[in-house]
Amino acid sequence: MPDFATSRRQMVDTQLRTNDVTDHGILDAFGAVPREAFVPDRLKPLAYIDEHIEVAPGRFVTQPHPLGKLIQLGEPRKTDKALVVGAATGYATALLADLVRSVVALEEDTALAAEATATLGRLAIDNAEVATGALAAGWPAGAPYDLILIDGSVELIPDALVAQLADRGRLVTVVGRSLAGRATIMTRSGADVGTRTAFNCNVKPLPGFARPKEFVF
Repeated sequence: MPDFATSRRQMVDTQLRTNDVTDHGILDAFGAVPREAFVPDRLKPLAYIDEHIEVAPGRFVTQPHPLGKLIQLGEPRKTDKALVVGAATGYATALLADLVRSVVALEEDTALAAEATATLGRLAIDNAEVATGALAAGWPAGAPYDLILIDGSVELIPDALVAQLADRGRLVTVVGRSLAGRATIMTRSGADVGTRTAFNCNVKPLPGFARPKEFVF
């Protein structure tokens, strides 16, 4: 049986600290949440490799260090209500649940949503709930949110998600694919929303966020 506790500490020290994740609360969350609980049984021995882990066709538990940097970019606070878009099996949700007041985990794959619900329940994470619906639509029933994390890369950020930000709320994601991806943060101030890019970031794309194809006449 792998020594997951040791692997978790090594992940924090060699994958997160060495890639500019410096927030102590975030480092503590990665050190506490068992990543192995969110991957299939056959892949548990690989739970702490510095890679994305596929948990369903085209769906992944995000690689630790880019996920940590994205969460850090969003500056989670203990008073925040958060939304994770593309929750998959719930790993990012569990991390945020350690950092904020409450989390809604949105997933459109019903099997993944059921798995996330079960795993979060087994870990007694009681400040997170799983919702099932189209990712690009967000979850307006729980809005507004202080922090929205889109856990995957997108070609565009839908207006529907931006509309669900609270005043001073932050939305973080990666815009663009592969090595062209840029970590992006949007911040609401009253009726205005500002956008800035922060660093290059390569994460797996989420379905449903492609730009509409232009028609050529």
